[in-house]
This record gives sequence, C-alpha cells and structure tokens, in this order.
Amino acid sequence: MNILDKIVFDKRKEVNLRKSLIPVKQLEQSILFERTTFSLASNLRNSTSGIIAEHKRRSPSKSVINQNLNVQDVASGYENAGVCGMSVLTDAKYFGGSLDDLLLARASSNLPLLRKEFIIDEYQIIEAKAHGADVILLIAAILTRNEIKQFSEFAKRLNLDVLLEVHNEEELHKSIMPSLDMLGVNNRNLKTFEVSLDTSKQLSQLIPNDFVKVSESGISTIEAIKELQPFGYKGFLIGENFMKTDDPGKSATTFIETLNK
Repeated sequence: MNILDKIVFDKRKEVNLRKSLIPVKQLEQSILFERTTFSLASNLRNSTSGIIAEHKRRSPSKSVINQNLNVQDVASGYENAGVCGMSVLTDAKYFGGSLDDLLLARASSNLPLLRKEFIIDEYQIIEAKAHGADVILLIAAILTRNEIKQFSEFAKRLNLDVLLEVHNEEELHKSIMPSLDMLGVNNRNLKTFEVSLDTSKQLSQLIPNDFVKVSESGISTIEAIKELQPFGYKGFLIGENFMKTDDPGKSATTFIETLNK
C-alpha cells in the first residue's frame, strides 16, 4: 500500500465513525451552514499573485513542519498579507489538523477557505460547509469519474467552489466536467514524493481555459511562480514555505510584495 492508499483506508473508517456520532441534520443546523460563501476561483481570476496559503502542522513526507502556531494568528496574518485564499488541512492522523482549525480560521478571517481533506463521502462536504469552508478539494487519484461528478455537483448545490487535483494526464482526462471551478496540478508524485514543476507545465495545455489553473506542491520561490505563469496558472498553493517560519503571515507578506514588484 502506498501512503495515499493507507490514508484513504484510514479515512473510510474515520468517516464511518463520524457519521455514527454526528448526524447530517445536526451539521445542517450549524450557524455557518447558511452563510454566503466566498469564491476562491473569482479571487484567483482577479489577482496578480494568486497565492493560496496553507495551514499545515505536519505531513507524511516532512513529519513536523510547525506545531507552535495558532490558527487564528496564521489566518489573520495571511489575510493581511493579501493572499487569495487559505487552505486548511483537516486530516488529524497524517497532518495534525482538525475541523476546529477550519472553524478558528473562519472566525478570524474573511478569506475563502479551502477544506484540504481526502474526500471520499458526501458527508465530508456537508461537514466542510458546516465548519465555514468555501471550497472543497477533490483528489482524482482516489475517486472514480462518477464520484467526482457526484461530489462536485453536490458541492455546487451547497454553493461551494470545487478544486479538483490531478497528478497526471490520465487523471485529468477522467476528471474534466462543468461542475469544477479550478483544476489543480500536484507537482508531487504521491507514490515517490518527488516534486517536479514539469508536471504543471506538461498538463497545462490539456486544461481547458474555462477552469482556473492551480499549481500545487514544490512552489517555494518567486521564480517558480514566474516560471508557471506563462503556462496559464492563476493559482499557486504554498504550504510549507510559509508554515516553517515563526510568522507565516509576515513571510507571505514579504513573498507577495516581492512577487508583485
């Protein structure tokens, strides 16, 4: 089993447990369930920097990144820096995140929030909405075409933006459909964890222009972004680069200022 299979195996057990503890009706009664969502896709379309900044404590490839920060400070710091949106990891076992992180980020910012999660069930989309998310992530590597269609259409009915992540041409071809807003290319090979920006470059011409193109993983420099912009990328997901500093908001500010010079 590669790491992705392992995560999904554990996720199915976790989701079944959560479903038995918190019924959908209860989630739908959340005060946040009725709020008007913010669109990450339109923010990216209208931005010069396109930065989606991440809150991530640890990862399977890097173990601990930063355990000492609180989410509220990170969220308000990112908002002050002028990022387009914030990605919040909610997986506990492998990334040290939680749905509470999403709630706290929502309480401390007006950024579009992406629930970064391994979504394998509609229930998780309802959870995302109930905890203040504006965007969900769907990962093509772990879903069938039917599931991508079902989940993305369901998310659109809840007024959530959908970012679909692919790693290769095969995943891209099975995924393109009108219920997606953004197509993200993950530059990290999930089997080997090697990172290459060539993945984004190669797949860029296969992504129709109706979708906002987002490049993910391995983007830690201004040069990387400048290299990808001519390929039509409007969004850049940056996680570890800001999170490994003592003040992610401040490092995001400096990064965006330099990028926009």
